[in-house]
Amino acid sequence: MKKSRFSPEQISRILKDYDQGKSSEELCRTHGVSRQTFYKWRSKYAGMEASDLKRLKELEEENAKLKRMYANLALDLEAARYIIEKKL
Repeated sequence: MKKSRFSPEQISRILKDYDQGKSSEELCRTHGVSRQTFYKWRSKYAGMEASDLKRLKELEEENAKLKRMYANLALDLEAARYIIEKKL
């Protein structure tokens, strides 16, 4: 999974600046993010504090790790089944 250039605190600060009245074009230009990224952040993280955002990112990373672990175990199980079938 690609690591974000921006910390949860930075994302939260950018979104708060937008809520306080700064234009999205100005924020995108000053922080070096695309409009698509800004609006994706806005739809995903609107109303969250930095601590909530940090916790959400941690949970997403943990979820990705668990999915990889499951995929590896499923492959091992499939290989074991294949070997057992060949022996019988």
